Amino acid sequence: MPYHEFECSKVIPERKQHAVIKGAGEDLTSCLPKGYLNTIPGSISERGCAYCGAKHVIGTPMKDVIHISHGPVGCTYDTWQTKRYISDNNNFQLKYTFATDVKEKHIVFGAEKVLKQNIIEAFKAFPEIKRMTIYQTCATALIGDDIEAIAQEVMDEMPDVDIFVCNSPGFAGPSQSGGHHKINIAWLNQKVGTLEPKITSDYVINYVGEYNIQGDQEVMLDFFKRMGIQVLSTFTGNSSYDDLRGMHRAHLNVLECARSAEYLCDELRARYGIPRLDIDGFGFEALGNSLKKIGLFFGIEDRAQAIIDEETAKWKPQLDWYKERLQGKRVCLWPGGSKLWHWAHAIQAEMGVKVISVYTKFGHQGDMEKGISRCGEGALAIDDPNELEGQEALRMLKPDVIFTGKRPGEVAKKMRVPYLNAHAYHNGPYKGFEGWVRFARDIYNAIYSPIYQLSGVDISKDEIATDKGFVTRRMLSDAGLSDEIKSLPTLTEYTGKYDCVTDLRGRTYPDFERKTAATAAE
Repeated sequence: MPYHEFECSKVIPERKQHAVIKGAGEDLTSCLPKGYLNTIPGSISERGCAYCGAKHVIGTPMKDVIHISHGPVGCTYDTWQTKRYISDNNNFQLKYTFATDVKEKHIVFGAEKVLKQNIIEAFKAFPEIKRMTIYQTCATALIGDDIEAIAQEVMDEMPDVDIFVCNSPGFAGPSQSGGHHKINIAWLNQKVGTLEPKITSDYVINYVGEYNIQGDQEVMLDFFKRMGIQVLSTFTGNSSYDDLRGMHRAHLNVLECARSAEYLCDELRARYGIPRLDIDGFGFEALGNSLKKIGLFFGIEDRAQAIIDEETAKWKPQLDWYKERLQGKRVCLWPGGSKLWHWAHAIQAEMGVKVISVYTKFGHQGDMEKGISRCGEGALAIDDPNELEGQEALRMLKPDVIFTGKRPGEVAKKMRVPYLNAHAYHNGPYKGFEGWVRFARDIYNAIYSPIYQLSGVDISKDEIATDKGFVTRRMLSDAGLSDEIKSLPTLTEYTGKYDCVTDLRGRTYPDFERKTAATAAE
């Protein structure tokens, strides 16, 4: 096993088994770090907790819900507004966060009374919102507050409201991934099947594991609607609480992020017989194959192919413009979760960049297996890295850009490595054909930023050049290109709008005739 030992972690010898460098001819039997284990004492992890995974990742994207944390205010504050889970109801779930603000006295005497008071106050403050999710935190789990009983009391007193309880305190799993499992199964047990949806199509899906970061969900819904597919619910981006209660009537579960929501899909298959189909909305080839798989399942492959042909013709020349200018650039792919393997092969094949490192903070062995298998020789793979290991890796690898979260990204910037936000994006959405070009555009802008060229100058000691004028990204990126490539009229930069989502919300779609009158009368 080609383990890599970080200098900064030699005092924690167990950490050596959590990093590997992929050698020549090595496969997953000889190149796989340990993963999804409890953080080793002494290693300052960048992980989130199970509560964070439940509330921040899965729950919060539900748009018409009061999301309230039963615990200290710091818990809900830490999970507020760090991802761009946009919605088409004026982003209610992003504007507000709620907490019972548990203090020391509540730990001693109990916090059930203050929980009930806060629930009622929240509903009165926003009378148009009739749905709520309550998230348990470590403090209130340890003192044993009966959240379910309080929720039921309120629902009995206020029959027009509905409340979902998520018991996922921070210590409920090794990382936030444990919280994904908790909320998935709790939602299925408590709410799925409690409302009957209206079926309007012969082809009905749940779009699962999609959180509408900067409009990703709305881009994918556009494709589904153009195929005549009814999306019963999206778990959970831009989705209505009541839509998600009717998930049991779908014909197919289309799963995007396997790590966050495969638990739900597998249980829906076991309990309701709904098949699961895994897709990938990132990259031209992967997305095209995904749409064709869905089309094949329903027997409407022609509709899928028409979309692929139209979108590819429009956006592929623009993607190729960036590919010519990104060839050979080196990237550290440190996103934390499933983008580890969603992106690894696609950015290399379709944008020309080389992935030299992958890591995951909370992923399972399966995530790392897929990520490593899609990387080339010499790639460094790390499980649950701490900040010092990240810095050491950057000094060793010297990447041109890093895709990661805000916290490690800000550290990278101080080390003169430009970063793109892999969790919330810089200028997304990144899904879809146009979205993939937007991603390439952001990579290009980061790598060739003239500001980053200047950031290496130490004005206290370095000589300042006075013979150089203003430099643009285009001047930097085109310096080594042939005249033939630079003058190709078929390749152009990204021509889309800054906001490519708003227009989708008002778009009209074909009215496909249903197969039989009996089907339509369901």
